[in-house]
Amino acid sequence: MTDTPRNQNGWDPFPSSRRDKEETAVQLDTPQTRSPTYELAYADDDFLTREETRGIRLQLELMKPELALNEAGILSTVVLFGGARIPEPGTEAWAARNETQRRNLEANSKFYEEARRFATIASQHSADSHGGKEYVIVTGGGPGVMEAGNRGAADVDALSISLNITLPHEQAPNRFATPELCFNFHYFAVRKMHFLLRAKAMAIFPGGFGTMDELFEALTLIQTRRMQRIPVLLFGESFWRRVIDLEALAEEGTIAPEDLDLVTYVDTAEDGWAAIRKFYDF
Repeated sequence: MTDTPRNQNGWDPFPSSRRDKEETAVQLDTPQTRSPTYELAYADDDFLTREETRGIRLQLELMKPELALNEAGILSTVVLFGGARIPEPGTEAWAARNETQRRNLEANSKFYEEARRFATIASQHSADSHGGKEYVIVTGGGPGVMEAGNRGAADVDALSISLNITLPHEQAPNRFATPELCFNFHYFAVRKMHFLLRAKAMAIFPGGFGTMDELFEALTLIQTRRMQRIPVLLFGESFWRRVIDLEALAEEGTIAPEDLDLVTYVDTAEDGWAAIRKFYDF
C-alpha cells in the first residue's frame, strides 16, 4: 500500500501516518522512547485493545472489509450459510460424537454438493451477466457447507468472500475462498452486518446454532422492515420443517400469517437459483 499524494505532482503538506510510524521505528533508543506512553496511539496494540477503545475497534472492523470490498468492486452478494460439521460426500464425519450423529452427518453430506452446485450457478451467472461483481458468493469461510460455497465459486474461477471470526475451533478460512477477500472478525455483530450489507439473497443449508442465529437475524430485519426483502431460501425442506415449526408460531400468533412467506423451501441448487430469478425477474 502506498500513500496517495494530494495531487499528481506528489505534493502533500502533511506527512502520512504511515511515514511517521516508519520513522519512529528507527529513532534513537532511549528510556523515553521505549516507554509505552511514547508510542504513537494508532501503532500501539496494547492501547488499541483496551476496554475503553472498543468503540474504535468496532468502527475499524466495519470499515476495513467495506473499503476492501469497495476497492474490489463488489456490488452485491449471495449469502450462503450452513453447518461447518457437514462433511464432503465420501469423507468421514469428523464432528460426530456418536453413531447417530455420524449417520446423519454423512447422510447430510448431500447438502455439501448442493451448496457447491448452487454457488457455481450463482457465480457463473455473475460472470456472464455482471462481470463477476454481482451475486458474489459470501460465506463464513469455514469448513462444511461454507467450504462448499467458496469451492463452487472457485470451480468457475469466480471471486468469493470469506467472513471468518476468531473462535476456539473452526476458525481458519477454507482454501477455496479468494485470498484478497478473506476477512477476520472479533465482533459477531459487525460480521453479521457485513453478511447483509450487500445481500441480494440468502441460501441457508442445514446447520446448528450459528446458522439459526444468522437466519433469524435476517428474518427479524426483514419482518421489521429494517432491511429490504430478499429471497431467503431454506435448502432441505424436510430438515427445516422438522427443526423449526414456523407454522406453530403463526398459529400461536407470535408471528403474522404472512411472515410464513418470508422463507422459500427448496431442495436443489436449480430450484434455489430459480427462486432468485423469479424474485428479481431475470
